[in-house]
Amino acid sequence: MFVYLDNSATTRPYREVISEMVKYMETDFGNPSSLHRMGITAEKAVKEARRSVAASLGVKEEEIYFTSGGTEADNMALFGAVQARKRRGNKIIASCIEHPAVLESCRRLEETGFRVEYIPVDRSGIIDMQALESALDDQTILISIMQVNNEVGSIQPIPEIIELKNKFCSAGRSEILFHTDAVQSYGKMPVQAGGTDLLSVSGHKIHGPKGVGALYIRKGLNVKPYLFGGGQERGMRSGTENVPAVAGFGIAAAISQRNMTERIESMRKVKNYLSEGIRWEISDIRENSREDGSPSIWNVSFFGVRGEVLLHTLEQSDIYVSTGSACSSNKRGQSHVLKAMGLADKEIEGAIRFSFSEFNTVEEMDYVLVRLKEAVQKLRKLGSFR
Repeated sequence: MFVYLDNSATTRPYREVISEMVKYMETDFGNPSSLHRMGITAEKAVKEARRSVAASLGVKEEEIYFTSGGTEADNMALFGAVQARKRRGNKIIASCIEHPAVLESCRRLEETGFRVEYIPVDRSGIIDMQALESALDDQTILISIMQVNNEVGSIQPIPEIIELKNKFCSAGRSEILFHTDAVQSYGKMPVQAGGTDLLSVSGHKIHGPKGVGALYIRKGLNVKPYLFGGGQERGMRSGTENVPAVAGFGIAAAISQRNMTERIESMRKVKNYLSEGIRWEISDIRENSREDGSPSIWNVSFFGVRGEVLLHTLEQSDIYVSTGSACSSNKRGQSHVLKAMGLADKEIEGAIRFSFSEFNTVEEMDYVLVRLKEAVQKLRKLGSFR
């Protein structure tokens, strides 16, 4: 049996997405900036995809800008927003468990003179709201807090954060923008961009293609572009549009909004079945994800086992999981998310992330439980943890 449980890293594209992409590679392969019929056909595909993504987020078409993925969308949001507001202040606020696309951008901005305050989280990965409130001051120009954490699935209190920010700004002390990285929530729970100023999403996390994402920018907001050239994406993101990927993303966005409640319940059912089974079958574990977290992510530590060794052992049984963020899985070092949550070294070393999609089944979880129990017992007996 083949069981794919690394859906937070990437997802299998829908067949409809693949068909749409092939169409714009084989037949309608024109450049959307060209004036002839093939160019107009490609341009229409981009417009239709923009309508689809905008509808999925409850915003206007002109507020959606296509990018090469979630990383570029995050970069565009941070660099573009602070460069447009550097005369008003120089402080950025982010959580300490943000995706590397945000954290590395923040570190780069610190090198150029901006100040960044990183808000701590509790043992379950939820930000400290009192610390966030204390961090707000007249020099703050941007807050960036992800909606769902990519490693443990904790859901941040975005409405409360927006309310806190608006309350501070209403006192006339400052104008602060709010950005959220919604890459891990989009398509897996209801996501509305309203209330945010900037919001990032990605195509390949919702059964769309890799290499495409989008940034929502609230209408009327001044954000500086950092890619220059032919002026595509209304001057915000120059470069010939990746029409096949954009068209495929539009299809995936539309599908993601159909029967969302049923799909969420399907993922949650599978996740709960696996987590309950592990509790019954395997001792000496620590659950790192909240029960009320994302329906698509569950992170657990197996004491006495190295997560990477367990991952490869499961791979031999055609079960695919992760030890953390795929964006940094090829780097040595501990998970910054689990470390920020206060986990001990032995807990971090044994952590595995299971991430689910609508295609996973309870029957698959029965197979996973058998192989997982065998693998953990074998590795503990061998003493894989040094």
